[in-house]
Amino acid sequence: MLDFSSLNKAINSLTESIEVTENFLIKGGVQNSPQYRTFRSGVIQNFEFTYELAWKAIRTWIAENQGKSLVDGITRKELFRLAAENKLIENVKPWFEFHYFRNLTSHTYEEQTAIEVFQCITLFSSLVKQLASVLDSKND
Repeated sequence: MLDFSSLNKAINSLTESIEVTENFLIKGGVQNSPQYRTFRSGVIQNFEFTYELAWKAIRTWIAENQGKSLVDGITRKELFRLAAENKLIENVKPWFEFHYFRNLTSHTYEEQTAIEVFQCITLFSSLVKQLASVLDSKND
């Protein structure tokens, strides 16, 4: 049985950081304020490590259930295609976008980049929760 507890903890942390940021805005917080930018940075950081754990969990599951040689040396896009073929994810396109945004965050930090990345995180949160649920259900 594979251990996906780190992924589940990361998902919980991401969810909490999103909720804190949303609550800040609901309570009248200003989007351009230093507090908001700090909260947003925390959400982005949670996205980064949750994304990393998600693709590694996919790779681990495929290696264990389909064969290690299948995942050796493949690109992230190929990995997401395999994940879709194995019904771990429904659609590769959003995962390609998450990969793109993850790469953006690792190479530069600019306000516009932060805004763009932040906008994709709600969808990521939903899809990574689906992934975790599927991994748990297929974890023999």
